[in-house]
Formats: sequence, C-alpha cells, structure tokens
Amino acid sequence: MLADLHTIGAWVVVIANGIAGVWCLAAHWLEPARHRTLWPFVIVAQVAIFVEVALGVARLGQLEGEPPEFHTFYGFLCLIGVAILYGYRSQLGHIRYLLYGGGSLFIMGLAIRAMFLDASPIV
Repeated sequence: MLADLHTIGAWVVVIANGIAGVWCLAAHWLEPARHRTLWPFVIVAQVAIFVEVALGVARLGQLEGEPPEFHTFYGFLCLIGVAILYGYRSQLGHIRYLLYGGGSLFIMGLAIRAMFLDASPIV
C-alpha cells in the first residue's frame, strides 16, 4: 500500500511541477497566463514534494534491502530545490516567473531521475 502511494505521489510531483513550470514560463511572456490561481498551484506542486519525501522515508522502514542507488539523494535534492526557489524569491522578484518556471522544471527532472534511476523498482 505504501509503495503504491509512493509511486502515485512520484507521478503527482512530476506532473504538477511540469505544469507549474510551463505555466510560470508562459506567465513570464503572456499576461493572460498570470492568473490568480498560478501561485496556489505552484504551492500545491511544491507541498506534494514534501508529502512524497515523507512517504519515501516511511517506505524506507519497510524495505528489506537497500533502496536503488541515489534514489533518496535525488528525492532530497527536490526538497533542496524548493528551499532554493523560496530563498531567492525576493531577490529575484523581477524575474519570479522565470525563476519558478525553470526551478519547477528542474525539480520535475530530479523527480524523474529519482523514479527511473534504477531498473529495479522499489517494491
């Protein structure tokens, strides 16, 4: 059950951050894309990362072997990515759409890398 939640959560993180990234990049150039629901969606996408990492940590207790090499490393890099974006939001406010667009796509890439890093799934 926890393994299934962790897998579903991984896809939620990838898809939500991909959408958030493309939406933020579009908002940089297109005024209509700067809808008031953009930032709540970005927040939800980033909170999903924290939930996913918590599920992964809980899942580590159930494993009877080692997780795939670097899987947890990339998971925690996603958290660090969120912290970096949050930390630079005020200093780079003039390009915040680019910051969160590129950052969300980078986080999506890290999550994909964590998912497909090892050929053997975490089961």
